[in-house]
Amino acid sequence: MSQNVFQKLSLIQQEMKAPKNLKNSFGGYMYRNAEGILEALKPFESKYNVMVILSDEIVNIGERYYIKATAQLFDCETGEKLKAEAYAREASDKKGMDDSQITGTASSYARKYALNGLFLLDDTKDADTDEYQSQTRTEKASQSQIKTIESICKKHHVDVDVLYSYNNIDKAKLTATQAGQLLASLKRKYGDE
Repeated sequence: MSQNVFQKLSLIQQEMKAPKNLKNSFGGYMYRNAEGILEALKPFESKYNVMVILSDEIVNIGERYYIKATAQLFDCETGEKLKAEAYAREASDKKGMDDSQITGTASSYARKYALNGLFLLDDTKDADTDEYQSQTRTEKASQSQIKTIESICKKHHVDVDVLYSYNNIDKAKLTATQAGQLLASLKRKYGDE
């Protein structure tokens, strides 16, 4: 008995593993990208005779432009399809990027979340989720985060103790969230490190 597109998607959702194999050096967290998800999907395309097509559309909502990404799962046997959509806003300005790179970044982000939605991939520990923020609010900063803060401060002649004091942070109780915020602030001020 042949399976319909819903049954095939259900099997893929149960079987597919797309590990978070990339590390954000500033935030100290692991993440996955759209390319990693697509790589994890490849064996299932032939196994279940399906294919995924990604597309983008620029949409205007209010006064801002968004990239609307659509991830469609096509059943090659029946022609049935299912889709998931996600939106990402283009940043007004991103230091060191031209307009096409800003759009590309928004596209990659939206595609990742469209794929996450279609395949039920869990991103609860990604830096942009409430769950991650809640978890890291009390989690101690990693040594990597601390060393990166100190390295940037040293390079730009910033007194690290003054930095902590100015931000009302007890250095001995530095959390992962606080470290991530400090690193983001330093990155904005001094550019890519």
